[in-house]
Amino acid sequence: MSASDRSAAVEVLWRQRPRSRLLRGVLLALGAWTALAWASPELDLAGFLSERRASNLATFLQTELVPFSLRGTDWGPRELASWVLGAWRRVGADSTFATLQIAVVAMALAALAAAPLALGLARNFARREPFARSQGAVADGSLGWRATRGAARVSAILLRAVPEYILAFLLLAVLGPRTAWPAVLALALHNAGILARLGGEVVENLDPAPLRALSSTGSRRPGLVIFGVGPLTLTRGLLLFFYRFETCVREATVLGMLGVVSLGYWIQDARAKQYYDEVLVLVLFGAALVLAADLTSAVARYSIRRRS
Repeated sequence: MSASDRSAAVEVLWRQRPRSRLLRGVLLALGAWTALAWASPELDLAGFLSERRASNLATFLQTELVPFSLRGTDWGPRELASWVLGAWRRVGADSTFATLQIAVVAMALAALAAAPLALGLARNFARREPFARSQGAVADGSLGWRATRGAARVSAILLRAVPEYILAFLLLAVLGPRTAWPAVLALALHNAGILARLGGEVVENLDPAPLRALSSTGSRRPGLVIFGVGPLTLTRGLLLFFYRFETCVREATVLGMLGVVSLGYWIQDARAKQYYDEVLVLVLFGAALVLAADLTSAVARYSIRRRS
């Protein structure tokens, strides 16, 4: 085929390409919305780049972030490391460990709550005959099973629809401050909704052949869960668990700003006192914890994928 023939063929394909007016309309609307947002007086780009703010930034970086005990001294890496170690011993170690504990307990509770919800969401399980070959209303079962699936779906939506921060704020009024339970329960409820939704899809996408074979031996619904659904969903379920765990560590840090004793609590305390040097080092402790959780999650997921 000559170059001119290829060009003609490409031009024909270009003219015959599928077009979507909806997609073009959405893109145009997003472009117009973005332009209006940038033109909004609340953004005020000129004021954002003013000399005063540049001077404030220089003062913040050169003075406020320097540890108070090291200001005006000839300090170096050794002195800085000694100060960071002192901050770690004062509040860093306990608050970092408390943040990790909150995330671990919250995810354990979330997994326990999500498991039955996921089964209730799965259309191939929450029916008269689990994993049956037949389709339609007869296989889906009675009104009771349809109501069960609907209730599980609504519950999962409500749990993940309310942000953890709002849940923790409400639970503080019930459980009081200076305790980790508002953060634990808020994270557990929110993540339970997410894990239930994802877990329900995992169950629905299972290969039904081994489960039908197990059912043909006389195994009832609990036996299908223990000996069939559980082992078949374990790998994917662990992947989802560790994915949410690394997110939960970040959220546990933020929830400390509501008064829960975690890294966020001490970050808020240092910010209120305008001890920005301590704010920075506590934020770095939190970042290190998130990185460790992310690394643990990545290693666990890689190991699970390699063995599956």
